[in-house]
Amino acid sequence: MGVLLLLLRWPPLILGAAAPLLLLLLDCAGSTSHSLRNFYTAVSEPGQGLPQFIAVGYVDDQQIVQYDSDTKEALPRIPWMRKVEKEDPQYWHMQTQIAQGAELVFRVDLQTLRNRYNQSGGIHIIQQMYGCELSSDGRKGGHIQDSYDGRDFLAFDKETLTWTAADTGAQVTKRKWDPDLALNQGWKHYLEEECIAWLQRYLEYGKETLLRTEAPVVKVTRKADYDGLETLVCQVHGFYPKEIEANWVKDGEVWQEGTLRGLVAPNSDGTYYLFLSVQIDPEERERFRCRVEHDSLEKPLDVAWEKEPVNLGLIVGAILGVMAAILLVSGIIFFIRRKQSEKSAYKTASTSDQGSDSSARVSYQPSV
Repeated sequence: MGVLLLLLRWPPLILGAAAPLLLLLLDCAGSTSHSLRNFYTAVSEPGQGLPQFIAVGYVDDQQIVQYDSDTKEALPRIPWMRKVEKEDPQYWHMQTQIAQGAELVFRVDLQTLRNRYNQSGGIHIIQQMYGCELSSDGRKGGHIQDSYDGRDFLAFDKETLTWTAADTGAQVTKRKWDPDLALNQGWKHYLEEECIAWLQRYLEYGKETLLRTEAPVVKVTRKADYDGLETLVCQVHGFYPKEIEANWVKDGEVWQEGTLRGLVAPNSDGTYYLFLSVQIDPEERERFRCRVEHDSLEKPLDVAWEKEPVNLGLIVGAILGVMAAILLVSGIIFFIRRKQSEKSAYKTASTSDQGSDSSARVSYQPSV
C-alpha cells in the first residue's frame, strides 16, 4: 500500500502545498477549537452517484473543496475559498494534478489489499482521513487514519513516530514504514506546524462565518411522568460555534443523576442546538437550573423553569371573540326566521288573490 508514501513526497492534496488531506473530526466541548480535515474514499466498483475516487476538504463544519474521478478537477465548494487564488493563481491547477495522481495510486492500493487479504471480487473500499486541530487555549492536535472495508487499518502516532496496525494485513505496511525515521518525523512536523499554518490561513479567509459567535437561546420546559416525578427539558438552540457546556445544576452544583444529554446537532441556518433533560421530584423543581457556558456569553447563563404568564389581554380578547361569534350566529338565525315568516305570509296572500280575481294578477305581469 503506497498511498501515504506517495503523498508524503508530493505536496498534499486539496488544501494547499503545505496543507493536509484529511483530519479526524473531534467533537470537543468547552474551549472553542478549529479543524482542518479531509476525507478520501476509493471504491473498487463505482456506481451511479458513487465515483471511483473522491476527496473532500473541510474547515470546521464547512466543506471547502472537492475532487472526484468523474469531474477530474479540484473545485472550491464555498465562495471564500476563491481568495486563495489571489495569493496563488496556480493553486487549483496544482490541487487537480495532485488529486489525479493520488487517484491512480488508490486504484493500485485497492488491488494490493485485495491480493493481501485473498479477495477475488466484490466491492472494496479504502478510506483515509487526516489533518489538524487548534484550540483557543493553544492546544494542537494531528491525526492520520486509514481503513479498509470499513475496518481500521493503520493510524499514526506522532509522539512515538510509529504506526499502529489493526490486523495482520496492516502489519505488512507497518513493518515498511516504522523504520523510515525521516519520513515519520516529516509527518510529525507536517501535522503540528504546516497544517496549523494552513488552518489559520483558511480561518482568515472565512472569518466572517468561521469566527463569528451567536449566543444560545435557552428555555426550560417540564412534563409530568407517570410515577409522580417530572422531567425538566433544557432546550439550547441558535448558537455558534458548536462547542458549548450545558449542565443541570441543583443548588448551584452540577447534577448528573437522572440526566440525559443529546448530541450537538446542526440547524439549517448553520447554527447548532442541544437538548438535555433531568428527572426530578416536583417539590424540588425550584432548586434546579440549566447552566449554559458559551464563547458568546460573558458569564454562565442559569435558566429555571418558569410558569407561563397569564395574559389577561388574550383572555379578554378570546371572551369578546366568543361573544361576538354568538351574537353573529344569533343574528343570522333571527334573520333567517324572519325571512321565512315573510315568505309564508306572502304565499298566503298570493293564494287568496288567485281565488278572487285571476285577471287582475295577469295585468300586473312585468313588461318584457
